[in-house]
Amino acid sequence: MGGNPLVAAVPSGDECGVRNLLEDGADPESADERGTSVLCLAVAGFKSLVAGQLKYAGADALRRLDDGSTPLLRAVDSGSVGLVLSLLDVSLLDGAARAELLARAREWHERGPVAVLRERTGSPGPVETVRVRDGEWFTEYHEIRLGGTTVRDGHTGVLTLLEKHFGLRPGFDELAARACALDHPDGEYASWWEITSTLAERQDERTWEAAVALRAHPDPLYRRFGADVLGFLGTWDQESDGPTPFGRRNLEFFLDWAAEEEHPEVLAEVLACLGDHEDPRIEPLGLSHLAHPDPRVRRAVPKLLERRAPGDRGEWAHATPEGLDAMLVLARDPDSAVRGLVAHDLATGGDSAPAVGDALAGLVGDEEQTTRIWAVFGLAVRDDPRCVDGAARVGPVAEYAAWSWILEAPDRYEQRRRERAAAAAG
Repeated sequence: MGGNPLVAAVPSGDECGVRNLLEDGADPESADERGTSVLCLAVAGFKSLVAGQLKYAGADALRRLDDGSTPLLRAVDSGSVGLVLSLLDVSLLDGAARAELLARAREWHERGPVAVLRERTGSPGPVETVRVRDGEWFTEYHEIRLGGTTVRDGHTGVLTLLEKHFGLRPGFDELAARACALDHPDGEYASWWEITSTLAERQDERTWEAAVALRAHPDPLYRRFGADVLGFLGTWDQESDGPTPFGRRNLEFFLDWAAEEEHPEVLAEVLACLGDHEDPRIEPLGLSHLAHPDPRVRRAVPKLLERRAPGDRGEWAHATPEGLDAMLVLARDPDSAVRGLVAHDLATGGDSAPAVGDALAGLVGDEEQTTRIWAVFGLAVRDDPRCVDGAARVGPVAEYAAWSWILEAPDRYEQRRRERAAAAAG
């Protein structure tokens, strides 16, 4: 079976290739030469979108394997929230299957992945931990490797996801305690994101009041959690583009909170949440934190300086003159993350001021590749010839397909230049 093209495509995560093979009649229950199904290969490689395609094409996520598990149970073991979501079909699960999944997820959550891995592998060796980003779901994990087995540390998020889909509703305090007990309590991490978004989806007064109450919590981590939940509550609306019922109340609450919060990490979260609102009081607040000593706070400032273009349906585009001047200051910030945010905003903001082009040109040599990419793009869309030399400084891009439209902007500039030259000559 080693020559099976589907077996070769799945571990590579070639989503397009897998889809084409399945549409051409490839068997979604194919296995490699050792008898491992392609669905299990996708699970082992954390290829959640490919796993979802295989399931949609007919691969059985509930089929019992030789070790007594199922592909879905293995997804739970993997600690990947995205994998579990891709394979989960509540309509196919009876009470026993749901109880088994919950028990498995709860074991990983309560004991911790290292303890469970040591028991399962019998390995006394050192644990290797590597931070990884799940590009399919835009969340982060730590991968934990021991005894030849690798899992991700998203089991708390997996448990929360399963509870939600099975109609269970843990209380706010329980979910807050879960989030704040995480080894990596950060909004970028899958478990934190799953917990905060689960609470936000409830869109009820009880959740809003519980999150508001955390503003007085002595632990800054709980305060940050409360701010994050409130931010989600104010913007989470899957049915329409309008504000949620909590949007206006959040604005007033966050403005008041920002005036008194002293912990930089919490303040940064509060300011970030304010960036989702439009109000004339927001820009002066951003300007007041332009020189804050903590870079986490300064990273929240660019979004506070943006405004929607008149008549535009969604893009944050134009800043006031004072806000633009502040953005140009932040373009020289010592923190690379601040510069990256500014590069994106200036590149996509459409401001024609010459100083913007100069700021972007100054960022084409930035240490961060993403910043260089956005700076070159911004120059290209401004028809600034400096984009050509800048493009040569971007360097090889690992995920070219995801950036192709942005990376090819200098080529489009060159084409426009040639067309203008030809028109002038003709």
